[in-house]
Amino acid sequence: MAQKFVETALTGFQLLSDPLLNKGTAFTEQERDTFALHGLLPPHVGTLEDQIARRLLVFRSLASNFEKYSFLRDLLDRNETLFYALLIGHMEEMLPIVYTPTVGEGCERFSEIWRTPNGVFLSYPNRARISQILAHPRYDGVRCIVVSDGERILGLGDQGAGGMGIPIGKLSLYTALGGINPRLCLPILLDVGTDNEERLRSPLYIGWSHRRVRGQDYDDFIETFVTAVMKRWPNVLLQWEDFARGNAARLLERYRDRLCTFNDDIQGTAAVATGTLLAAANVTGVPLTEQRIAMLGFGSAGRGIASLLKNAMIDAGLSESEARGRFYPVGIGGLMVEGGAGIEPDQRPWVRSRCEIAGWNPDHRDHITLLDVVRNVKPHVLIGTSGAGGAFTEEIVRAMAAGVDRPAIFPLSNPTSHSEAIPEDLMRWTGGRAVIGTGSPFPNVDQTNNSYIFPGVALGVIASNARRMTDRMFMAAARALADLSPAKKDKQRRLLPPVTELRSVSVEVAIAVARQAGLDGVADPIREQDLASLVRAQVWEPEYLPCRLKA
Repeated sequence: MAQKFVETALTGFQLLSDPLLNKGTAFTEQERDTFALHGLLPPHVGTLEDQIARRLLVFRSLASNFEKYSFLRDLLDRNETLFYALLIGHMEEMLPIVYTPTVGEGCERFSEIWRTPNGVFLSYPNRARISQILAHPRYDGVRCIVVSDGERILGLGDQGAGGMGIPIGKLSLYTALGGINPRLCLPILLDVGTDNEERLRSPLYIGWSHRRVRGQDYDDFIETFVTAVMKRWPNVLLQWEDFARGNAARLLERYRDRLCTFNDDIQGTAAVATGTLLAAANVTGVPLTEQRIAMLGFGSAGRGIASLLKNAMIDAGLSESEARGRFYPVGIGGLMVEGGAGIEPDQRPWVRSRCEIAGWNPDHRDHITLLDVVRNVKPHVLIGTSGAGGAFTEEIVRAMAAGVDRPAIFPLSNPTSHSEAIPEDLMRWTGGRAVIGTGSPFPNVDQTNNSYIFPGVALGVIASNARRMTDRMFMAAARALADLSPAKKDKQRRLLPPVTELRSVSVEVAIAVARQAGLDGVADPIREQDLASLVRAQVWEPEYLPCRLKA
């Protein structure tokens, strides 16, 4: 096999300032001669392993998670190979810093720590320049884009330009967990203003200090962006991230048939929840087709979960109406029932009939609470995507535990402060019988984080050259995750593999996604015997390669 190397015309400061090429003290004596690096570097010639040890020492000396987040962001902006080698080697320790929950504070304080360009800010005043901005040769190799408009960052609301922390963080996981070469990844923030008063008042705020653009002007801006992306990169994968409830689902529906695109808050969340619930069925002993599922929060994420679970139930033998009948959606106004106020069009297929709830609670017939649902339905599963911290109260959880032997409880909202319940409380209130998955990291409990799904989905799309994303591809990802559950072999073990195995999880998810893309006709068919090697050939490893001067 021919030796790998990189070729560049950059020298001196320019070379050291390129995070994809910078090797710091690991540049050899010969490379220092060739690229005019003598004097810019200390005389010691080190190794990647030396640098990892040095950075880890600094990382662990920092007092707060935000300081650690800022430190890692700086490292990413200076030396991507070192950043990813450090992250991959210390996944369990650093994932909660690079992404949830610490990334939330990173977005809130983004203007404080922004120093170096990373990704692309496309602001509304520059809407006529979008194609020109994206045309720069530095973006020629892009295959994956994560884009946000910063309006609904985790459970923290509108962060404006600070929302760029999410695309940067997501694409870091594309590489660290999915093995996607960072040269292929581009974070984008669509800056259409902010309604966050604190940001608008702050002299430090780096975004466009203007009220959010809405309505037709907003839609026209999004259309301009998507059109420019499609022209620049016809085969790109575009992931929508942290758009507000009123925009997330409709933008996905508008563009999903025009390019290869998905919304992780809707489809990624649905896939990881479905995969985890399929795994939980091995522990509870209740088949998916027999489970009653109560859901607190029925926005785009909740509906996405319900839709994918419904399809899994149909695959297992239920009719469409039977599958829908297993779900009990609870919103701000209580259980969603026929004729209820504030029910959106895409929520209507899930509402319950009024005759069904007659007598559930004579004291408030028009407002059936989650507690009422739990007492009357005796759900096997309770899922939270409400963003309401502590909403799964002791009374609700104890009532659920009284109705079923092994209650499966999934408080999926993040960051941690918005989680519907604390796992320690859930175990105490259920006498240790709960099967738990959380959206935020807690000690000794499965975190049903989308990082189990979206890096592998992206890897599968790239490996297969998929032209579109289908619902069956996300179902394939969910089933692949369920098949990797340690609880499948031992009911006493956890539902999901440990985070230290996420790179191998992503490969298996990618193989399933690539296979399904071929079956769905959105990618050229791939021979089964070639799938694994095709996917693994795309996996990038952080290593320093010899540098050659480009003539």
